[in-house]
Amino acid sequence: MTVETGTKAPDFKLPASNGKEVQLSDFKGKNVVLYFYPKDMTPGCTTQACDFRDKHSDFEEQNTVIIGISPDPLSRHDKFIEKHGLPFLLVADEEHKAAEMYDVWKLKKNFGKEYMGIERSTFIIDKEGIIQKEYRKVKVKDHVKDALEFIKENLS
Repeated sequence: MTVETGTKAPDFKLPASNGKEVQLSDFKGKNVVLYFYPKDMTPGCTTQACDFRDKHSDFEEQNTVIIGISPDPLSRHDKFIEKHGLPFLLVADEEHKAAEMYDVWKLKKNFGKEYMGIERSTFIIDKEGIIQKEYRKVKVKDHVKDALEFIKENLS
């Protein structure tokens, strides 16, 4: 299955920071910002999460839910949420099932080492579950602002 703009967003069911298993289809009727990030507590991921936190009420005004997904376990998500006051769900994708569905589980290189990991990516999904915008290889600076502008201009 190819994930691209204009196609139905793949549904998944994974444990979330609210203590429940959540699935994407639970949010039908709302826009969803589904963002995949490599690891809790790392500088880029912390900046991105805090940018989403700081704009959270602006997203809510646009009938939009933010969901962050990484391979971290819930215990680590809980610490990340607590440390930074994150008001949105973080989902544990420890077996990278959702990451593979969205084609963001990639071969990465760091300091000469190769390993599999999350390619920072964001998908904006409309109230009907259709992907309206995809951002791949996301650069953190201004990303949250750009995503919010897209929603305001196209989905409100």
